[in-house]
Order: sequence, then structure tokens, then C-alpha cells
Amino acid sequence: MASLIEKMWFQHPPKGGMLLLYILLWPVFKPLSFLFGVISQHKRRQYSTGKKQAYSAPVPVVVVGNITAGGNGKTPVVVWLVEQLQAQGLKPGVVSRGYGGKAPHYPYYVEATTSTDIAGDEPVLIQRRTNAPVAVAPKRSEAVKMLLDHNVDVIITDDGLQHYALDRDIEIVVIDGQRRFGNEHLLPLGPLRETCERLNNVDFLICNGGSAQVNEASMTLVPTDLINVKTGERCLIRDLKDIVAIAGIGHPPRFFSTLNQLGVTPVLCQPFADHQAFEKQTLLELAHQGQHLVMTEKDAVKCYAFAEDNWWYLPVNADIAQPQATDIINKIIEVKETYGSSSA
Repeated sequence: MASLIEKMWFQHPPKGGMLLLYILLWPVFKPLSFLFGVISQHKRRQYSTGKKQAYSAPVPVVVVGNITAGGNGKTPVVVWLVEQLQAQGLKPGVVSRGYGGKAPHYPYYVEATTSTDIAGDEPVLIQRRTNAPVAVAPKRSEAVKMLLDHNVDVIITDDGLQHYALDRDIEIVVIDGQRRFGNEHLLPLGPLRETCERLNNVDFLICNGGSAQVNEASMTLVPTDLINVKTGERCLIRDLKDIVAIAGIGHPPRFFSTLNQLGVTPVLCQPFADHQAFEKQTLLELAHQGQHLVMTEKDAVKCYAFAEDNWWYLPVNADIAQPQATDIINKIIEVKETYGSSSA
């Protein structure tokens, strides 16, 4: 049912079966969508007017988020930001809600050996890729306070645009360039967490794929060599035959399309729900339908404990167009200078 509703959101205008589903659900979803909007606006207004106090960190806070439900490519942008700031001599830290994980306590500091069952897949991926300090907590302010003890001088939040309990200095919104905003209705009638007018108040817009529009920075996800999940060995994807592809991300077709663009036609493409935990037997059965199992990096971090020799993942790097890429980093550095040196 969830996949059907998502198709209804992004097939605009709806046709055939999606049109029928849209008509059937409209009387139920339309008032719920209106209520969602009222609650969302009220929540934001409480913080903007000072009726509720947001936590202000002693270092700059950069939010990387979106206004739509599902994956838009936020995590590659977070990794890009961390690596760019590290190259400038800064020490960024990352906070996340830790969706999909259940830590023994919060806030929880993510180590190289932390499992996705504890911290969620995206925080583990970010820590492994960047070796930056990462902390998770449903209340992001608690994660921020934990990272301040690790001498960070910039905080980047993976998602959290609508988490107004945490004050922020810079807001970056990532847009799915192909699906955009679907039917532009609020949840559950459409995919929006906030209306498109919200985009007028953010600092930077990044368009992942598709055609960037006015005031949007164009971004592409550039794949690198395949990496073996078990051994860390690298190889070119064209060197593998009979690939079975899996993707448990917000929009799995994006990964399968990337493989096609690399000249690879998998014998099977198996999508999974975003953040879904994997069972080894399920993946073994899929892998046996070909010679190699290829997955996203986000999937791989859930498989290290039981990976087989023929399991591989395809890392991707965010490539953000100039001059916007430089503008983003310069803006963060400029804001940091107004804070002075690290408070740690």
C-alpha cells in the first residue's frame, strides 16, 4: 500500500489506476492533509515567536534536509560537506535522529564498530566514510551537546529541517530533480512535509539529478569503484558478470538507473523499503540468482557482520556545481568566524 501511495504522490497528473486511487483516497486524505498543515505551521510558529525555546549551540549549525518524505540524496551532501570542511582545517560533527536504530541510551556516540541496529544506517555510513564525530538522539540538541565534548567547531544535521527545537544558522534543502515535489500536496495526500513556500526561506537549494531550476545548485552522484563488503577489495563494475542489484533507499530506481548508466544490466533488481533491516538468508537467496550481489553503500553498512565474498557496494560522491559549491563552504566559514574559535 505504501508504494502505491508513493506512486500516487509522484505520478502527476495521476493516470489510470493511480487516478482511481487518488479519487478514492481524496475524501479521507484531503482533511488529514489540511490538519497536518495546521499542526506543522503551529509548531513552527511556536518557535519563531519564542513561545517555545529552541536550543542554540555555541558553534554554527548547518541543517541538510528536505520538504518531501523519502530519500532525496541528503546523506551524500552531508558527507560532501564534512569532507570539504575537513579539507579547510575545520572539525565538523554530525548529528542525526538515528532512524532505524535503537540505542541503549541517548544521546549515543557512533563508533567505527557501531552497528546499524543501534545507530541507524545513515549515521554509521557517515562515520565510516568521514571518520567525523557522529552522535544520534531523537532530541538533536542532546546529540549536539555530546559532540561539543569532542571539540567540534561546526555541527551538521543529517535531516531535521522541521526539527525547530534546534536553532540553525544555515539551511540547505536537497531536491529530487526527477520527482521534484510530486503533486505538491502535504502529507498524506502528497509527499510534502511543508509547503513549497518554505523554500523561499532557506539558504541553499541543491537539485539532485534532473534539471536544476533558478536558484538551485545542480548536483550529480558520481559512482566510484565497487568495494567488496567483506574484504574491502576494489574492482570496476564492468569486470563483474551476472549482477543481482538490491537497494534499500528512499528511491531505489535511482540506484538501478545508475547501474544502467554504467553499462550494466543486472539479471535482477530488487528494491527494499528505506532503512529496512536485512536478513542474511534473504540476501543469500537473491545472490544465488546471479554471480555477484551489488548494493548501495547505505545497504552495505547493514551487512558487514554477515557479508559473503561476492557481495559488493557502489559508493557515490556528491558533485555540486560551481560557483554554488564554493558559496556554500564560504558561507559556513563566514558564519563560523562570527562565533570565534571553537567553544570546546
